[in-house]
Amino acid sequence: MTTITASVARDSADEFSVEQLELEDPRPDEVLIRYVAAGLCHTDLEAARGTVPTPRPVVLGHEGAGVVAAVGSAVTGFEPGDRVLLSLDSCGRCAHCLAGQPAYCVDHIPLNFHARRADGSVGLRDAAGAPVHDHFFGQSSHATYGLAHPRGLVKVDADIPLEVLAPMGCGVITGAGAVLNSLRVQAGSTVAIFGAGAVGLSAMLAAIAVGATRVIVIDRIPERLTLATELGATDTIDATSADSADSAAAIDDLTNGRGVDYSIESTGVLAVMNTAAKVLAPLGSAAILGVTAPDAALQANVFELLKGRTITGSVMGHQAPAVLIPRLLNLYRQGRFPLDCLIRRYPLHQINTAVADVKSGSTIKAVLVP
Repeated sequence: MTTITASVARDSADEFSVEQLELEDPRPDEVLIRYVAAGLCHTDLEAARGTVPTPRPVVLGHEGAGVVAAVGSAVTGFEPGDRVLLSLDSCGRCAHCLAGQPAYCVDHIPLNFHARRADGSVGLRDAAGAPVHDHFFGQSSHATYGLAHPRGLVKVDADIPLEVLAPMGCGVITGAGAVLNSLRVQAGSTVAIFGAGAVGLSAMLAAIAVGATRVIVIDRIPERLTLATELGATDTIDATSADSADSAAAIDDLTNGRGVDYSIESTGVLAVMNTAAKVLAPLGSAAILGVTAPDAALQANVFELLKGRTITGSVMGHQAPAVLIPRLLNLYRQGRFPLDCLIRRYPLHQINTAVADVKSGSTIKAVLVP
């Protein structure tokens, strides 16, 4: 057993408690990770709020970065001292996993959202001996230590600080991967990005890196639009007082009525998703990244779709993290993907401050450090 410090989501959707917990030793197929950093993602907040199928009490966190502390007897390919990033868990056996698309694993929901091992057990106990759910996305990284499966680990070199790399586990690869893999944005194209949070700005950085010549960013927070301009956006639209129709009209004006070749939606707002489809040029493609109500229905003009337009969903970068993350690290090393501009660090015990800042929009990507 290892005594750890962790952020626990219990009954309140608005407050996390930082507690001392007891963590089991790794089973034969598990790895013990000493966490150095972990991103705070919108999905963590939805799990704490109870809007996704994650039981409480639970230790959340699914953008972990750390060092391997111990490995189970059946684990190969990793050893103590390895620096790793953590991403989603997957079965490794289904057709999608074998095709290099673990984000679409047939067991994605139980392995990532149910916050327990496949056999239903958990590895944590609180001070009273009561179980606390872990294995959220196969990691539960809002803690000083956690148990993970090798399938979700990506080795990284020592040249980049782990607190910079942590957000690559979910938000960054979601945005950048939509550009690189789902849409395959072409050089010389025009791209509209709805939402300038960590996902949207990661998409923007990827679009610029592949040579998009007009990149339009839409958001309601002026400071984020300013940052987008500093990082290379050619145009911004402040949607603070504008409805979706106004944003569509602004894009129409910027493109002389043609529309955009690609659009990326990262807000989770249904009206914005509809706008992302509406602003496409003929043969244009839209990627929907945000999550909205399960019964929400996208609206699109069928006649306009017949002009070669496509609308797709994209999860976790549409590529195995072990393949996508090294691609982004190479761009970072070249100065073409300045991820650190999006990050603000918080001590783990200040997680509630980090949550408040993320909700207010004053922080783009909070990274928790022990």
